[in-house]
Parts: sequence; C-alpha cells; structure tokens
Amino acid sequence: MSKEQALLKSYNLNGLELPNRVVMAPMTRSRADNPENAPIEGLHDVYYTQRASAGLIITEGSQVSKEAVGYVNTAGIYSKEQVQGWKMVNKKVHEANGRMFIQLWHVGRMSHPDFHNGDLPLSASAINPESQSYTYEGFKDTVTPKEMSIEDIKRTVQDFKNAAKNAMEADFDGIEIHSSNGYLFHQFFNGTSNKRNDEYGGSIENRAKILFETIDAIKEVMPENKIGLRLNPSLHGIFGMTMDEETIPTFDYIIKKLNDYDLAYLHLSEPFNDVSEVPYAVTEIAKRYRPMYDGTLMINAGFDQESGNKVIEEGNADLVAFGKPYISNPDLVERFAENIPLSDWDTDTFYVPGAKGYIDYESKARKQEA
Repeated sequence: MSKEQALLKSYNLNGLELPNRVVMAPMTRSRADNPENAPIEGLHDVYYTQRASAGLIITEGSQVSKEAVGYVNTAGIYSKEQVQGWKMVNKKVHEANGRMFIQLWHVGRMSHPDFHNGDLPLSASAINPESQSYTYEGFKDTVTPKEMSIEDIKRTVQDFKNAAKNAMEADFDGIEIHSSNGYLFHQFFNGTSNKRNDEYGGSIENRAKILFETIDAIKEVMPENKIGLRLNPSLHGIFGMTMDEETIPTFDYIIKKLNDYDLAYLHLSEPFNDVSEVPYAVTEIAKRYRPMYDGTLMINAGFDQESGNKVIEEGNADLVAFGKPYISNPDLVERFAENIPLSDWDTDTFYVPGAKGYIDYESKARKQEA
C-alpha cells in the first residue's frame, strides 16, 4: 500500500497509533431495532469491522439517556444491554486491528414527544427549531421544547459522565462529545436558540458553560486524552440553527479555551451548505481554526481523496473524516491507496433496519488483493 499520500501516513493520536489519517465519520444508521436499542450481533459488529482499516472509526451518535434520543432505532450507551452490545462490537473491531471512539449524543430539541411518552424534549430555551424529527411514524414537525431547569442541566452533565464511564467498560478507545449540528450543546451555544438569563445564558462564557462542565465531569472517569469533541461553527439554516453576530465569536472562545485541555482531537465541520451570503458565517473553517487550536484537528464535510490529501498537505488539518463514502466503500483506505473508483451509496437504505445497504457493500480493493 502506498504511503506517499498524506491521508495514508500514520499519526499518533495522543498515544493511540493510527495507521492512516482516514477517519470514518459518525453517521446515524438506525439499525438498533430492538427494545433495548442495543447493538445487534451480526449487524453492528460486521458493519464496523468491515471498516476497521480506517485510521479511526467514530461510531454513530449514541444517546446518553432516554431523554437524549431523537431518531428511531439508534443504539444508546446508558444501559447494561447497550454496554454489552458495544463491547461485542469493540471486540470484533479490535481483533481486526481497528480503533474506535463512540460519539456521545443528546439531540435536545431536535426530538419529538413521541420519543418521550408525550413529554416535551429538552433544550436551552423554549424555542421551536421549526424542523422535523424522524419518528417511528415518519417525519414529524418539531415542537416547542421545555427549557431545561438547572436540575435538568446537572442531570444531563451526569448522563454524559455515566455514558463515558460505560464507554470505557465497553472497551472503546475514546469518546467524542457531539456538541455540533444543532443538537443540545449547540442549542446552548447559539444566541438564537438560547435566550436564558441565568448562569447558562446571556454571555458567551455562560452559553459555553455546559460544555466545559461536561468535559470536566467526563475527565473524572476517563483519561482526558481519550476525549474528542465535534463542533460546526457555520451551521446555518439546517437542524434549526440560525447564526447571529455572536456565533463565530462564541466558537472562537470555545476553541481557544479547549487549548487548556489535553484532548484527543477537535473535530470540525466545514459548512454543510452555501453560507457565502450569510454575513456572520465563516466559509473556510479549517483555515480559520488551525492557527487557533494547538491540538489535533480533524475536519469533515464533503471531502474526497484529492481534497483530503490537500487539506493535510497545506497544514490545515491532521485528520480527515469521511461520511457517506464509508457507507458504500468499507475498504475506503485501500481504494485510496490503489486509486480504485468509489462505489455509490443507496440513500433509500440509510435509515432502515437490517443488512441491506448496511453490510452488503463490496470491498473491491480487498477482493483484488486476495
């Protein structure tokens, strides 16, 4: 396998040796269709093991509590059954010489009462994101959530701490805090979704407080250098997020403050859509934050082999995360090495139960090597 490409060079991730810089991005796949919402043997283990040649796998978002769920059939990390399921997956992935972090997830207001026995989902403030939630009966309009009390916030921080402890019991190599894409932490960060007037609202520092309290809590149960987190600074018009003049200054503050921690990595997303006409947006996220962040920087959103190599070569990122290409190309690393064309993915099977469109994509590169 050629090691000349920047993507294929090894990388030391705070003590965890990665054979390459190709990361499998976290992607919701909705395969945990059982009463426990636990990973399923013969599905989840096969799916991730097929992709074990990635430098690092980041799992699908895994809810930290029943309150945190907002999508059908997602595998959680708060119960014994779920921990055992993920432990089974990790055993197979590690046997295949893979490395895996779990993404810890709370969707906040991007949920629906159908998931909560009729109760309202939680958020920073009682503001409807005017979006949709994918329920067991299909897409439904979101509702106005319940503004979280201080007790709700403290409990949620503990939920993330407990989930991180469970992740260590399940033998994950680390965790990623999903503080991105319009979900709970992001709802606290943005002034358009956080209208609180207490210690978790108002100033930039207050709106970021829940994130740093969560990191500090998680540090109590696992090594700091096994903690990663994901941010999406220029998200606008998607997942209920609307930017304002304080959005980018808020992310500047968060990312500079993260330098006080010895984290595994910072995972950033380039804009998901065209934000060139949005006055508050930054169109080139890696270029803005590489000089601002001292640790390992991972970037994602729309990269291919050429642009992935380029962003590393130019020094704007250390690792590149690939999403949809990993759905249909379990041997993505080998395809990059051999310059084999990528297979197309089937959008109709992204979120349906079962093996189809999940573990039945062909590994052409490995077939050739055999």
